[in-house]
Amino acid sequence: MTTVRFRRTARPLALALGLCVLGTVPASAQDSRSAASTNVPSREQSAIVERSDEQKASDWGLREEEWARYRAVMQGPLGIQSPNLDPLTALGIEARSDEERHRYAELQVGIEARRVEKLLAYQRAYDEAWQRLHPDMERISASLTDTDASAGEVGRLAVFVKDGCPSCDRTVQRLQTAGTEFDLYVVGSRQDDTRIRDWAKSVRIDPGKVRAGAITLNHDSGRWLSLGLEGDLPAVVRQVNGQWQRQ
Repeated sequence: MTTVRFRRTARPLALALGLCVLGTVPASAQDSRSAASTNVPSREQSAIVERSDEQKASDWGLREEEWARYRAVMQGPLGIQSPNLDPLTALGIEARSDEERHRYAELQVGIEARRVEKLLAYQRAYDEAWQRLHPDMERISASLTDTDASAGEVGRLAVFVKDGCPSCDRTVQRLQTAGTEFDLYVVGSRQDDTRIRDWAKSVRIDPGKVRAGAITLNHDSGRWLSLGLEGDLPAVVRQVNGQWQRQ
């Protein structure tokens, strides 16, 4: 994976040089400015906060009052029970009318379609890079893409597991022995590829099946929570007629 490094801005240095040119500000002026900035509310800061909330709402296709309601909802029981819910899911669950519920559902479908389109494009680039750079190493998916199961079709099996779960280990071993093809999602992997590889070795997943694509190794990245299915892990699920169901 490519490591992104953020370049430090040159602005602090430019400011420092500017102060050297302009000279030293008298201490009395510094004190008065400091007191003013401490005691008087900053209109500019308030404006930045307001714009930030407005931008966040816009990202999800929401109005500012809807974003405020989302924040209020997440302060209640729903936020405690499901702290990682996105705004549209939270507002949809707490919808006050069918009209609201349908609005949030349509917004979420649109956003999810755009997300999947981007993920697929990146996954193709990632697969090409992996095959070119590390053709003999087990591959771990860089992103999550839904199994394409249209109405009337049955999707590929997905298995959600976690580290330190003996029943998870037995489930994966049983499926592998049976020759079942499945996508494996490790919950709590913290995006650490080494963590997943070590776990896969500990449960004796066949590297050849991973390289062939019969078994895929994936970071969960919140996927399990987003499915909204009940029960503990391990979870063996499949998409049937567009709906995820435990098997």
